[in-house]
Amino acid sequence: MLCRWINYHLAWGCVVYRVTGSISGLLGSFRVAEVAMRYSDFVPRFYNLTKSLGFEAGKIMPSRAFCSDESQGYPIILIAKHFGTFPFNHGRVGGIVSIDRHGPHAHHGQDLVIIHASHVGYDPESATYGTYRRIQTAEHDFTVSCGKICGTLDWYSHEYQFARDNIFVLRENDDLHIVIDNQLLHTERPEGLILRLDRLVEKDVANELQPLRNLSTSKVFRISQSLQEKLGQLSLSEGELHPLKDWFTPDLFFFRKASDDHMDRNLIDAMPLIVASKWPALTAAQVNTQVEFDRAFRSILQEPEYAGKNLLFISGLHIDISPQPGQLFPLTKFIPWAACHLRKDGSHETWEQQELYERIQAQPKENPDQVDLEQAIRTMKNLEEIKLPV
Repeated sequence: MLCRWINYHLAWGCVVYRVTGSISGLLGSFRVAEVAMRYSDFVPRFYNLTKSLGFEAGKIMPSRAFCSDESQGYPIILIAKHFGTFPFNHGRVGGIVSIDRHGPHAHHGQDLVIIHASHVGYDPESATYGTYRRIQTAEHDFTVSCGKICGTLDWYSHEYQFARDNIFVLRENDDLHIVIDNQLLHTERPEGLILRLDRLVEKDVANELQPLRNLSTSKVFRISQSLQEKLGQLSLSEGELHPLKDWFTPDLFFFRKASDDHMDRNLIDAMPLIVASKWPALTAAQVNTQVEFDRAFRSILQEPEYAGKNLLFISGLHIDISPQPGQLFPLTKFIPWAACHLRKDGSHETWEQQELYERIQAQPKENPDQVDLEQAIRTMKNLEEIKLPV
């Protein structure tokens, strides 16, 4: 389970998550590669899962809570094909769930499904997450994906890189000291990367964090014992400065930012882990998936319009594998995270990642109820035209 304590605030119509346990615990149970499945396999299996729960074919209204990116179109087509209707829209840019649409969604079907996913691009040629080939551009350009998530990360990444480059280890008289930029020492700033100074700096005999000396743009401190142990056998010459760089780990800082933006509020507490990870866009999409499932789960249980309905809510991650030459759509993979099954009698149960994965995999890939979209379009085209009154 996630090592976190969650404090809910309903300002701006969303939830703020305060992570007070281990930051790494937030993602410790989120597996990716081991549970990835092609979208063309996931959707029919998921449809069959709903029928195994008593959902009635032809009476199921799916809804999708996806980003508005064009890369999300292929999953929508497959949902329409297998559920036999175009899905309702529960999504906002970045993969945010619009919980104010629960009521309208409830009116559109007998049995209800919500599929939520954040997304991240993947380029198989460079084996990197966070970019996606836009085949509609003049030169098939690669751009960031998800644009909302990556745009949110920019400010935090800039702050993180500045701190990595402006905190130094100094050797003097066979002792290691730490040199910190003056801006980073202003821990009362309303915005910015805020250092956990007691983990970087050794306190003096008066139990205070006093500098050994002041420089023009920075200050020199005794280095903390814990950080010195982390540095291990770092070899420095007398008087040599070495930037902290990769030793500037997520436990040494946090972020403070005044923002009404929903994505900012979803990610800020996990942002030290995100910016320091190998693939920040992937890590951020995972965090957003977790936060949004937790938030939407409670809103569904409290929605009066869902009373007396069968509903299956699933949350996961879309990996948008950039289309190769000749492909129209990405080879999207789905990473299931969690699901909630709400029954007509008001009871419910939650399935964690491993159980959810096993339930999906246990279903057949063949869907006898799937729609031939081309035939459906031909039928519509050949119907006698209905004239509208003036």
